[in-house]
Amino acid sequence: MRNTTIMINQAYQDNYQQLLTHDVYALRVREKHLALLPVIQALHQHHKAHSPAYSRLIKQHADDPATLEEMPFLAVRLFKQFALRSVPEDEVFRVLQSSGTSGQTPAKVFLDKATSARQSKALVKIMQNFIGKQRLPMLVIDAPSTVKSGALSARAAGIQGMAFFGRQTVFALNDDMSLNMEALESFQNAYGDQSVLVFGFTFMVWAYFLEALQAQRKSLSLSKGVLVHSGGWKKLVEKQVDNVSFKSAVSRLTGISRVHNFYGMAEQVGTVFVECEQGHLHVPVMAELIVRDPYTLEVCKTGEQGLLQVISAIPTSYPGFSLLTEDLGRVLGQDDCPCGRSGKYFEVLRRLPKTEVRGCSDTQVSP
Repeated sequence: MRNTTIMINQAYQDNYQQLLTHDVYALRVREKHLALLPVIQALHQHHKAHSPAYSRLIKQHADDPATLEEMPFLAVRLFKQFALRSVPEDEVFRVLQSSGTSGQTPAKVFLDKATSARQSKALVKIMQNFIGKQRLPMLVIDAPSTVKSGALSARAAGIQGMAFFGRQTVFALNDDMSLNMEALESFQNAYGDQSVLVFGFTFMVWAYFLEALQAQRKSLSLSKGVLVHSGGWKKLVEKQVDNVSFKSAVSRLTGISRVHNFYGMAEQVGTVFVECEQGHLHVPVMAELIVRDPYTLEVCKTGEQGLLQVISAIPTSYPGFSLLTEDLGRVLGQDDCPCGRSGKYFEVLRRLPKTEVRGCSDTQVSP
């Protein structure tokens, strides 16, 4: 068994490193599938060998799927129900928890040092394509206590991940989530005429930053800045705030015109789908996105609405490389976005209503 394990790990490492020799959005879909498939096949075999739960969940599937579309997937909610890992407990470097909002149990994601390092490198490779390689003065739309708490929450992980691109980091909020106007004005005075990076989770940016500035009749002048944000759109839809009105408020209250939303999740940290200048979410070289019919799980055609399946080449410490999400969306096109980036581009429409989805999670697994 040990010799087989070494072979699988080597196959994965070799193919993954070859995949990363390509620019993050350079490969057309057909070319990328040829490069990505051996990586995902090696991951599939690795998790079958090292995660008994994964092996039981996918036992009805082909032993060696021949295409990415045939690759088995796990329902993302399984990570809220079970402790799924593919490494011994003593190799777990940290446990990442999702936000667990709306009374839900948070997902737990088990990371070893190798997976954590790949996550960080992938995030850097993706984000540099949008914000450049120079580290910028950074304004975080959150409170300092978020990164000081014991548990590694999704918010803390997001802040730590984006910190690779920042320097002289300033937090915009106090620990009670009120605006820290003194810190904001100091940041503006020091860097208002420079390129700066602003990062926060979407709902936090809207509710605790933009609405708070509006209520206090305040504004900032950060016209050379770029805002990167993610998550929380469900709450904004309830407030009748869409992407256009969000960007309009950002421009009006901060002067920032460069705004990039990204789609990602705690269960696949490092693999993020960033919004380009045309407003499209793009799939990077180390990932793929498939849309499936919620009832039949058949692959949808371009433009058809369905459940998003996200595939990532990164995780070896837990079986989260092929996940069926509870988000509805559609592929808008591939290899022809006006922004010039190759690969699929798509949009997320809404969260699936609270109904049962067919899939690998129908199998019973012991924690």
